[in-house]
Amino acid sequence: MTTLLIVVFNDFFGKEEDYHIFILLFFLSMIVWMIRWLIIQIKLILRLKKDKTQAELMHLKSQVNPHFFFNTLNNLYGLVELNPTKAQQLILKLSDMMRYSIYEGQNDWVSLADEITYLENYMDLHKMRYHKEINISFEVATEDRNIKIMPLLFIIMVENAFKHGVEKLRKNAFVYIRLKATLKHVEFEIENNFDAEETGGNPGIGLNNLKKRLELVYFKKHELAISTSQAAVYKISLKLTL
Repeated sequence: MTTLLIVVFNDFFGKEEDYHIFILLFFLSMIVWMIRWLIIQIKLILRLKKDKTQAELMHLKSQVNPHFFFNTLNNLYGLVELNPTKAQQLILKLSDMMRYSIYEGQNDWVSLADEITYLENYMDLHKMRYHKEINISFEVATEDRNIKIMPLLFIIMVENAFKHGVEKLRKNAFVYIRLKATLKHVEFEIENNFDAEETGGNPGIGLNNLKKRLELVYFKKHELAISTSQAAVYKISLKLTL
């Protein structure tokens, strides 16, 4: 069979060397075609994976702190007549937070400065809501506040501290937050006390959301540690590599 092919190609090409060149070129073209096909398939798989990741992120972002906005609106309802000035201040801060959550929160990245402002507004709203003293400390040390990070990154941890700590305590409630950032690393730490006898609530829902988002965006570039002390103090530490 091979001899017959050689004879046929000899008649067509004139020389056996031309036949070998043709075969070589044919196999080379097949290899090139297969490589191109593999590249196209890999790009398709990566695109589908990216689309799936983006869809998961959008779903997770949509779950961030909706109950906080509802609770604040309920408080505003009763505050409008009692203290219109305070109600106006609350409305402005709430409006800024909702705008950030809806628009900036859908971006892939935001500046650290915007996240800090978002947290400050959140804590200011809580200070204005409660009729009890809360010891809130927010320490920030950054090299550059224009560092880009995942949006709505810290709010779940802060919200968790208020929802399961401050709101459950009648007195002596505290929330201590420390944020340190360099051009290569971000460290966020938050501590709050809680009522050791309080068994209601489920702090794991929001934190599970955070863990999933971190896995999607900072895969193998983050460390999340959670601990509870015998003194009824809850602590979360997050370290990111940028």
